[in-house]
Amino acid sequence: MSLHRTLVEVTDRIRARSENTRSTYLDHMSAAAAQGPRRAHLACGNQAHAYAAMGADKAALVDDRAPNLGIITAYNDMLSAHQPYETYPAMIRDIARKVGATAQVAGGVPAMCDGVTQGQTGMELSLFSRDVIALAAGVGLSHNTFDAALYLGVCDKIVPGLVMAAATFGYLPAVFIPAGPMTSGLPNDEKAKVRQKFATGEVGRDKLMEAEMASYHGPGTCTFYGTANTNQMLMEFMGLHLPGSSFVNPNTPLRDALTVAGVERAAQITSLGNEFTPACDVLDERAFVNGIVGLMATGGSTNLVLHLPAMARAAGIILDLEDFAQLSEAVPLLAKVYPNGLADVNHFHAAGGLQFMISELLNAGLLHDDVTTIAGKGLERYTQEPKLVDGRVQYAEGPKETLNDKILRPVAEPFNAHGGLQQLTGNLGRGVIKVSAVAEDRQIIEAPCRVFHEQADVKKAFQNGEFTGDTVVVVRFQGPSSNGMPELHSLTPTLSVLQDRGYKMALVTDGRMSGASGKVPAAIHVSPEAANGGPLAYLQDGDIVRLDAKAGTLEVIGVDLSTRTAATPDLSANGNGVGRELFDVFRRNVGLASDGAAVVL
Repeated sequence: MSLHRTLVEVTDRIRARSENTRSTYLDHMSAAAAQGPRRAHLACGNQAHAYAAMGADKAALVDDRAPNLGIITAYNDMLSAHQPYETYPAMIRDIARKVGATAQVAGGVPAMCDGVTQGQTGMELSLFSRDVIALAAGVGLSHNTFDAALYLGVCDKIVPGLVMAAATFGYLPAVFIPAGPMTSGLPNDEKAKVRQKFATGEVGRDKLMEAEMASYHGPGTCTFYGTANTNQMLMEFMGLHLPGSSFVNPNTPLRDALTVAGVERAAQITSLGNEFTPACDVLDERAFVNGIVGLMATGGSTNLVLHLPAMARAAGIILDLEDFAQLSEAVPLLAKVYPNGLADVNHFHAAGGLQFMISELLNAGLLHDDVTTIAGKGLERYTQEPKLVDGRVQYAEGPKETLNDKILRPVAEPFNAHGGLQQLTGNLGRGVIKVSAVAEDRQIIEAPCRVFHEQADVKKAFQNGEFTGDTVVVVRFQGPSSNGMPELHSLTPTLSVLQDRGYKMALVTDGRMSGASGKVPAAIHVSPEAANGGPLAYLQDGDIVRLDAKAGTLEVIGVDLSTRTAATPDLSANGNGVGRELFDVFRRNVGLASDGAAVVL
């Protein structure tokens, strides 16, 4: 199948736009790779420090002929998705020894749970934690004793930060090892109903807690299709996971066997062997285009519109919102996973999952097959699914038909002809909206706006009965320079209740929405942000705002904003409490949301 014209156009445009930065990056990677195994350049004293605690592995490390794998781990048991990683380092060291390699924990990186900080002050550190993770991984790998890196991370900011580090150390092979989703608990739609009832006072906190605990109940990623599971999809589409490894539940024989296979593969693709596969060869413009295609086809998290440009820039590649918009027009929506449907990721995986979807998109010319992956050349490998045979992974042909067309469909019969995300442009700036979960009749709204500077004030207005008609709720001064760009997901139940009462509602903000953005239309990441003089700073209560997700426009109607003075709220309180003091340098130096809101690049 020949490549779709749009795929070719977007890839060529990215390649041309990135020619200078990518060339410089590859020159740096080539020079670093030419130096050969890293440990050979260390003095004896340097090496002695590195190997002092390695016991029986010391001889192999000194010999320099066995590959040494550096483990970057985001383990903590605050994140259910990362709790399984507690036992991985010992397992990895044992696997490495069996294949004639060694492994060391190079370093740990922070990993915060957005579910814990949602609606709380700590959420203001969440986006910046991505850059901290990249920096922390860089510190671990700077010891320069490793021939490949194993990245243990799953959730929202963790995977993007680790990819930024993997690209920066792109002369080393990078293998990402997932831990998988938790088993299915209380259905996500039932949990959402309880949240809405709590927002209206119909049920108490005891019922809310009961529902939340029944939904988030064990090890693994949350089962809705938010940022964490979108990350896992992305790692397969971009060739950084082994095929079929994203959505296998933790603590199962197949999960363990896939971890074994991942470590073995890392040992095989170092410069000491015959299949050298540095991360810089995997992370090219075609891989990032494939990742965007996967995002659109699955109706994935809006957060990846921030993270993909930041990841790409670490590899010398410049992405723009127009790339997302054009690919969204060409790529059909093939999946319905909550909040875009009733199914969770376990149901999606059982219906054929990523293997079926990649096969369909390849056959339609909507993915680049001629890519380098950690599994070898060609994305076609990722249409195969892993099977457990005598305790080891063997690959078999993946599904060629969906096993549940209410969850997963072929390209010829999609849920929607277009992808799950839409770029927005207009006199209020540039932003993005997730449309895959928004009903057709809710995708256009023209209504008076109510302007807020704090999400808590929206909830107060709701409790006071102040919303009595169609309303565009504007929450500004929520961008990265203002307060770190927290997610505003805690507004979802409130706005959903108003929408269910028959009002047309929408959210417009320079902040973020959760990766699980749902049925209320939300124009997010609006850039330039209000704190930097963006148009949102000039809006006033009662202005008529039009959000048209179908046309991709975001405008204020009948108002000349240039005649007004920008709002200037006191943001000084954003600089203290719960560690915010430590992140002042991030707020002062962060880039535009449309460029990925990056600090370290």
